[in-house]
Amino acid sequence: MVSRFNERLFWALCLVGLFAILSSTMSKNPVLNPFAKSLETPEPLLGFIASASTIPGILVSLPAGWLSDKIGRRRMLLVSGVVFASAPFLYIPIAYWWQLALVRFYHGFATAIFVPVANATIAELFPEKKGERISVFSSSTIIGRATAPFLGGYILSVTNYGFHMLYTAVGIAGVTAFLLSILLIKKPTEFSPSLHIIDKTNVRKILSEWSEIVRNKMIVAASMVEATQRYTFGAVEFFLVGYLKEIVRLDPAFIGIVSGAQLVIIPALKPFMGRLSDKIGREKPIIAGCLISAASLVAIPFTREFLILLAISVAYGFGFSLATASTSPLVADLAGEKMYGTALGFLTTIMDVGQTLGPIITGIIIGFTLRYVEGFISLTGILLFACGIFILIRHS
Repeated sequence: MVSRFNERLFWALCLVGLFAILSSTMSKNPVLNPFAKSLETPEPLLGFIASASTIPGILVSLPAGWLSDKIGRRRMLLVSGVVFASAPFLYIPIAYWWQLALVRFYHGFATAIFVPVANATIAELFPEKKGERISVFSSSTIIGRATAPFLGGYILSVTNYGFHMLYTAVGIAGVTAFLLSILLIKKPTEFSPSLHIIDKTNVRKILSEWSEIVRNKMIVAASMVEATQRYTFGAVEFFLVGYLKEIVRLDPAFIGIVSGAQLVIIPALKPFMGRLSDKIGREKPIIAGCLISAASLVAIPFTREFLILLAISVAYGFGFSLATASTSPLVADLAGEKMYGTALGFLTTIMDVGQTLGPIITGIIIGFTLRYVEGFISLTGILLFACGIFILIRHS
């Protein structure tokens, strides 16, 4: 009976995740840049508008994961659902750029809460298959993320940049995620993760529990690997297109094929990579994934052949899948069942730092050197650095 519930809850989470991430991604890609410019946002502040939604991930992912350990996962998932459902409609009455920044900041709380709590729920439901199941869930969110630019672009095209219509569609997807979470994510009495009364938990005890995670060197190392993978992914997602257009001078259709190849390969491979980590352990796939990703990135700026670039993009997606399919399960393994939420919240916090900094720092490097070579070499270097730290801590 419990097993059937676990399966139903898992697929419900995947469905909610698909619509939730579709909604949040479509709110920024491809609409955010033109919408911000239509509000006469000062040019130096466009980057701030773009990154406003990632700040909550740095601020609340750890507390949200910890709260889910204390009051239950479903309550926190419903809180994130409320934000997913309400935030999109706040874009519609916006008249000034600073209002857009505030709404983006609020919208960021949805993903910041949802992702670590959903991962903790899955780790708890499938202790022997964490890698496979967390990876399947991740793939469902990546499908939502990959669909968003195409759907958003189509809506903007047929409405002649009708921002209000697009954000209405974003709202429909967000409300769908919320309703699905209410209808499908139901908790029977057997599924009650570590319920406690928070009023009785003092600040010193909270900090002690958080520091227990931070003091675990392997958790920190795995989180660093996740952060650097996200750092490079965000930078590659943005700057690969520029390299293919400006330096290689590929046709837009071929640019779409090369840049989109990794978005296809990652959700397709991740479940298999997660299953592999369940069988052979987490550490070897993490190391191999980092090395494959690094080798792929360093090859990009020295290549101008379409087929070779396509192969490199596929290889990068393979390395990314191999490494990130094992990081979350490893952190959950190291933390133990009572601390799943806290540990995965910590990982998400570090991950969001990397995801925020990747495009910014890489952009600065490319801007100062006026060359893509240094940008891609820097991405390779940070991956190898994180991999080296992971190996050293693993053997210490």
